[in-house]
Amino acid sequence: MKTTDVFGFCSRAVSGYPLRSGLMLLAMAIGVAAVVLLSTLGESTRRYITTQFSSLGTHLLIILPGRSETIGGPPPMMGQTPRDLTIGDAVALSRSHAVRRVAPIVVGSAPVSTGSREREISILGSTADLLAVRNLTLANGRFIPAGDILRAEAVCVLGHTARKELFGNRSPLGRFVRIGERRFRVIGSLARKGQSLGVDISDVAIIPVASATALFNTDTLFRVLVEAKHRDAISRAKRDILAIVRDRHDGEDDITVITQDAMLATFDRILRTLTLTVAGIAAISLAVAGILIMNVMLIAISQRTEEIGLLKAIGATRRQVLLLFLVESTLLSLAGAMAGLLLSVAGLAVLQRFFPQFPLLVPWWSPMAATATAMFAGTLFGILPADRAARLDAVAALAEK
Repeated sequence: MKTTDVFGFCSRAVSGYPLRSGLMLLAMAIGVAAVVLLSTLGESTRRYITTQFSSLGTHLLIILPGRSETIGGPPPMMGQTPRDLTIGDAVALSRSHAVRRVAPIVVGSAPVSTGSREREISILGSTADLLAVRNLTLANGRFIPAGDILRAEAVCVLGHTARKELFGNRSPLGRFVRIGERRFRVIGSLARKGQSLGVDISDVAIIPVASATALFNTDTLFRVLVEAKHRDAISRAKRDILAIVRDRHDGEDDITVITQDAMLATFDRILRTLTLTVAGIAAISLAVAGILIMNVMLIAISQRTEEIGLLKAIGATRRQVLLLFLVESTLLSLAGAMAGLLLSVAGLAVLQRFFPQFPLLVPWWSPMAATATAMFAGTLFGILPADRAARLDAVAALAEK
């Protein structure tokens, strides 16, 4: 029996029962599309979060007041609380040779008004280093001036949304806004930044950190952002930060230092595992589709006994009959996989249309893994029907006519 004869026989068998073949193709297509779509969503989520963290800045360390780790030993004495982070602590961190920039952060909310327009927005107190540490971009004007960190200058920089809401299409440069009970001169505005880890950087007003502590009547920093000189200096910068703050806080380790690389690595591991998990769950549907192929082909064999008996009567061997039915199930699986890939492309196009801000990236292994799994399932579950067909006796099969 020639190869062309095998494929010709199988093609006619598939096309001769369009409803049966269509149902098997649909089951396999849905399974393949589910694997591709779910793995794409998982991988796209991982890359999206990685991009969001990268937009925070490079070689970044975040210092939070208080310790997040649980340690052994007796509980603290009554009234004993960790010291707050202060501007002095932030200034002291610059002594480390592994640190390039330090940006102390004070966060609050206050009404900002100019003329008859007023809105409540987030107020960010920091220094000139924040521009580079957070990868911010100016649309026009200039950023908070460098100089004495304790000097409370009455200047501010508006985010893109805040500028548009307060000044419309007019230039805000040189104009005054009232933040709380104080007047600030606008010296610059930020380019559109968008969401960054859930915070809308476009809807803020940035003022000098000393002005923010006076505005909110506090000496406590919300956190401190530190940029290491290079990637290899991150671990050294972390050690220096802990040592400097410990020395200033009477030997107490009462801060938490989070490195950007550690956050990225943690999220990367979690989301990779999630991607593989959801892809595995979707692959179960391919096994279900394979079982469907097996059941339908078993029924088909009982309807095609005359055909099988005729094949054996004209000299087809058991091995050749086995091959014919295995090729048939494999062709069905391959066709279903191709249909599933086309279905996944259509599904991704629909998702991208409804969620244009979310980049959908298909992992390179997903289509190949889905197709290979579909082929394996179809062939595996086609063995039993093929073996049953091969075992049929020619005389008994023809006698069933």
